[in-house]
Amino acid sequence: MLTATQLEYFAGNTRLVDAVDFRLAPGECVALMGPNGAGKSTLLKLLSGDLKPRTGSVSLNGRLLGAWRQHERARLRAVLPQHLDLAFPFTAFEVAMLGRIPHHAGAPGPRDHAVVNEVMALLDADGFADRPYTRLSGGERARVQLARVFAQIWDERPEGPRYLLLDEPTAPLDIAHQLELMAHLRRLAARNIGVLIIVHDLNLAAAHADRIMLLRDGRVLHSGAVAEVLTCDTLREVFDVNARVLETGARGAPLIGFDSCARRAA
Repeated sequence: MLTATQLEYFAGNTRLVDAVDFRLAPGECVALMGPNGAGKSTLLKLLSGDLKPRTGSVSLNGRLLGAWRQHERARLRAVLPQHLDLAFPFTAFEVAMLGRIPHHAGAPGPRDHAVVNEVMALLDADGFADRPYTRLSGGERARVQLARVFAQIWDERPEGPRYLLLDEPTAPLDIAHQLELMAHLRRLAARNIGVLIIVHDLNLAAAHADRIMLLRDGRVLHSGAVAEVLTCDTLREVFDVNARVLETGARGAPLIGFDSCARRAA
């Protein structure tokens, strides 16, 4: 399990994450949601080890995150940040192959090539595998980066379960690829991989997540099953919107509609 206890993080005198407890179990897909500036990306960076909290701790499979050697940790958890790009003229396949670096001793082997081929095809990126990454569209680059992190945690490990942390991966994708990605994440969860995804689309999260955490001003205001968290009252509290639960959607999830911005209407 990936867990965190009483995480706090400051930028200067500004508290960005405020006493957050977190858990991500293998086999579940958790959507982390909240308005702009809520602290979502900062929390993900704390959970991945890219940032160090002022107080609190993060543990991966029962060991403090800092106790893992870097290459060991990289085999167990992959991270897709919100903003990531390359200026080097690598091909799309070579960028995806970067995800296999923790698994080989300097040169990719047959297994590494097989995994990258598989995930590139899975994410509809195999058609431009030989094209320069810098010449791809934004959506194509996003699918290549997704292939990279999929390849990184594709193999089961004796050290324990694996985790995938994604910061707004659907933003550059068209609707069809958004839906395909969420379905792929469900399948990864079924392989005993814990998935954390930051996403803004409430209905996309409701249809695919097992659990939703709502963050505002660095604090977790609500966390739990989709139908329990996505209510008119909580959405007004967290997002300042007047929402309606229209009907039951996919997997018994609520389908959300919006009437107005509550902040402006107040």
